[in-house]
Amino acid sequence: MQALAPASVLLAATEGGKDPNPLLPHGADLFWGSVCFAILLLLFWRYILPQASAAMAARTAGIEGKLEQAERDRVEAHELLAQYRQQLAEARTEAATIRTQAQSDRAAMIEEARAEAIAAAEAVTARAQVALEADRIQARSELSREIGGLSIELASRVVGESLTDDERARRSVDRFLADLEAMAAAGPSGSGTAAPAGGQD
Repeated sequence: MQALAPASVLLAATEGGKDPNPLLPHGADLFWGSVCFAILLLLFWRYILPQASAAMAARTAGIEGKLEQAERDRVEAHELLAQYRQQLAEARTEAATIRTQAQSDRAAMIEEARAEAIAAAEAVTARAQVALEADRIQARSELSREIGGLSIELASRVVGESLTDDERARRSVDRFLADLEAMAAAGPSGSGTAAPAGGQD
C-alpha cells in the first residue's frame, strides 16, 4: 500500500490532468465569503461603528471635560493661593499694627501709672506735712502749757507769793514767755544776761 501511493501520484501526473492551485479558493467559496464579508461589513458599519464612535466621542468628551475641570481647578487653586497670600500679608500687617498699638498702650499705661504714683506720693507727703504741722502745733501748745505751769511754780518760789490767781498767773506767764523769746532772739551774745525775774503786778 505504501508502494502504491507514489505510483498513483505519478500516474495522475502522467495523465496530463491539471490540478487547481491549492492557494486559490474555489469560486463558490470566494463568492459566499465575499457575501458574508459584505454583510459583516454592513453590520459593522451600521451598528457597531456608530456605537464605537459614540463611545469614543463620549470618552473624548469626558476626557476633555476632565481636562477643562482640571484647568478650572488649577485656576481656582491659583486664585485661592493668591487670596491666601493676600490675607496672610494683611494678617501680618494687622498683627504689626496691633503690636505697635499694644506697645503704645503699654507705654501710656506705664506713664499714667507713674503719674498716678507721683500724685499719690505727693498727696501722702502733703497729708504727712499737714499731720506733722498739726503735731508740731499741738506739741508747741503742750510745751507752752508745761512751760507756763513751770514758770508759775518757779515765779511763785522766787517771788515768794502765791500766783494762783488766774489773771496774775496769766500776766506772769506772758512776761516769762516774752523774756524767753527775747533771750532766744538775742542768741549766744545775751547768754550772760540775768534770768528774767517775775515781779509783782
